[in-house]
Amino acid sequence: MSWVHVPPGSCFTIANLPLGIFSTPSRSSLRPAVAIGDQALDLKLFSENGGFSGLSCMHNRLDVFYCPTLNAFAALGRQVHRDVREYLQRVLTLDTKIPGVLQENESLRKQVFVPLSDVKLHLPLKIGNYTDFYAGKNHAYNCGVIFRGPSNALQPNYTHMPVAYHGRASSVVVSGTSIRRPVGQVLENPGEAQKKVPVLSPSKRLDIELELGAFICKSSQIGEPISVEQAHEHLFGFVLLNDWSARDLQSWEAVPLGPFLSKNFGTTISPWVVLADALEPFRCPSLENETELLPYLKEAQKDSVYDVQLDVTLTSTEAGSQGSLLEQTDGGKKTFPVDQEQRKFLEDGDTIVIRGKCGFGDQAVGFGECVGRIVSAVPLP
Repeated sequence: MSWVHVPPGSCFTIANLPLGIFSTPSRSSLRPAVAIGDQALDLKLFSENGGFSGLSCMHNRLDVFYCPTLNAFAALGRQVHRDVREYLQRVLTLDTKIPGVLQENESLRKQVFVPLSDVKLHLPLKIGNYTDFYAGKNHAYNCGVIFRGPSNALQPNYTHMPVAYHGRASSVVVSGTSIRRPVGQVLENPGEAQKKVPVLSPSKRLDIELELGAFICKSSQIGEPISVEQAHEHLFGFVLLNDWSARDLQSWEAVPLGPFLSKNFGTTISPWVVLADALEPFRCPSLENETELLPYLKEAQKDSVYDVQLDVTLTSTEAGSQGSLLEQTDGGKKTFPVDQEQRKFLEDGDTIVIRGKCGFGDQAVGFGECVGRIVSAVPLP
């Protein structure tokens, strides 16, 4: 437990301490913070006032907390991330052995703690590249059944290798940013039209994709591979991710090179980065794969995934257990209830809220919320 008040049910416990970038109305500069309870701990002010004097590995590195992104801190590597998180846990724990750092330093406490209700949160890192993995076997199977039937749901390569494509980083936005309905070429009646002639239209099959985003902290040299056993040292932390998708644009444009405008109009991430070490207690075995992998992909560690409880809310109504509306509606053949109406895909004004959490009580580790609201498309010329 912490001497800082953590409201019941909070996912920002002392076992978590996620990092983010924030500003306030009184101080517009962007700076790093950790979240605990309903407070943000300003790491710039904390470091400027000797907060890290008891952590030797940071004595010559405090400038990373003066940056408007977490990139510089992330680049210090997993051991430094671990040391900083453990040190802050020692500072904030209820029976801290170093109360003079913050617990008994009233003037500094008043400076460094800011209510989360008073902060504006920003993208936590500058994103230089973005790879979208088709990582959920159940999701891949469900979508494959819709497109190709159950006998050919998964492509032959799926169980042999990580399947992914390079996305775009320019339209990754932080939670709370509105998403404009995309416009593109669609087939109005794809199953009925004998001649495939598209029209320009706002997407009528706008969807979500419930995903987990991972930030990389350690670079690699071009042409030099990283072994599967070394890969974990390259992980900084995780966020919730909604990879918005325009299914009608996607079905027309995706052959032969994959999605383009149907995916690049927006991807929303939650603002707080949960460090990789915070998720270690929640490792669990991955889904069974009956395919014999090539040696370079075999992992010695069997509990190679995390047990994260995820949920999606659409305009106050909880969706089902699938990760997209495409799956839940069987490709638009079925409906689901939202308030007093039946839906197949997203409408203008809809708000999607994604939440994720591991564990319970004062050991809970959560991501907060990943929120996006759909606004109407730009009028056609």
